[in-house]
Amino acid sequence: MTRIFLSPPEVGAEERRMLLEAFDSNWIAPTGPDLDAFEREVAEQAGVGHGVALSSGTAALHLALLLAGVEAGDEVLVPSLTFIASASAVTYIGARPVFVDCSTDSWNLDPALVEEALIQRAAIGRLPAAVVTVDLYGETADYLALESLCRQFDVPLIEDSAEALGATHRGRPAGSFGLAGIFSFNGNKIITTSGGGMLVTASGTWAERARHLANQAREPFSHYEHVVVGYNYRLSNLLAALGRAQLKGLPGRIERRGRIDAAYQNGLCDLPGISFMPRTSAGTSNYWLTCILIDPGAFGSDRESVRLALEEADIESRPVWKPMHLQPAFAGSELIGPGHCGPIFDQGLCLPTGAALSPADQDRIIEIVNDQVRV
Repeated sequence: MTRIFLSPPEVGAEERRMLLEAFDSNWIAPTGPDLDAFEREVAEQAGVGHGVALSSGTAALHLALLLAGVEAGDEVLVPSLTFIASASAVTYIGARPVFVDCSTDSWNLDPALVEEALIQRAAIGRLPAAVVTVDLYGETADYLALESLCRQFDVPLIEDSAEALGATHRGRPAGSFGLAGIFSFNGNKIITTSGGGMLVTASGTWAERARHLANQAREPFSHYEHVVVGYNYRLSNLLAALGRAQLKGLPGRIERRGRIDAAYQNGLCDLPGISFMPRTSAGTSNYWLTCILIDPGAFGSDRESVRLALEEADIESRPVWKPMHLQPAFAGSELIGPGHCGPIFDQGLCLPTGAALSPADQDRIIEIVNDQVRV
């Protein structure tokens, strides 16, 4: 049997056609008509006016923080339960991430803890330079509360929606919250450009500045003139053509991943000690990954035992994100909150959720998990 991957890329005839069409048109350089169109189409998907296609979601986060005015020595509030890019982009500027715990009823950033942090820091005149939210595993954060808090304290909000393209919150698309949103098109995301990302924003000024910084901050002279130091962050026209083809298939991918999630729910919900990542009632998920918690006391074996059993069958699964405040790279960092994200990491497992996962392969995964019950 071939290996079952966690979230492999899904490409087909349309991706091949559009990529070769861009190749044959000789738009090989970073700019080109597919790049312009991809930016428009993703911005439209996100419900905002502007998109800037970049080399990665991390690059998009870095530029968003710079546009928000974050400087060396500043503090930025960041969820602890996330991929490292949410925090590492803060350090690129010389700022310091302050980690905030998650809510147990969503696994996303807890607005009550954000409010607590903002009140405390306002009292001493040291408000953070920005708040970064993360739409974890395709589930959007509580933006009704978070946007209100950031407006109240006049702190910029940046939405890390790397994992949530196509999701919604209260009728608004992921990526449309705060001053800027970011997407990732890494190979394991719901759509891919093999590697890449995008900054989306309602501000034409922000988009123009991001595009300038991403193109080495070159000034409009016949020679190479630079007033500030920029970055080599632009996505290529060829990869944008691939992204355009992938974006056409986004609704179908979400629908198929939703069916996969429902099948996991049906096949595992009656097992002792198994629970699922909460789904928000305030919006819709893109079902990027299905995540379960395994309580070893009730299940009889732990998360790692299940992961290894799947691995023995050549099936990739993965622990949920290790919280940033527990990472060696951020040793000694501050965590605001009681540490709910620690047990979620200890017990959390991401199951294969690629849109092309066959029912037979999913049945095999469910059977292996069932076989690990030891009570």
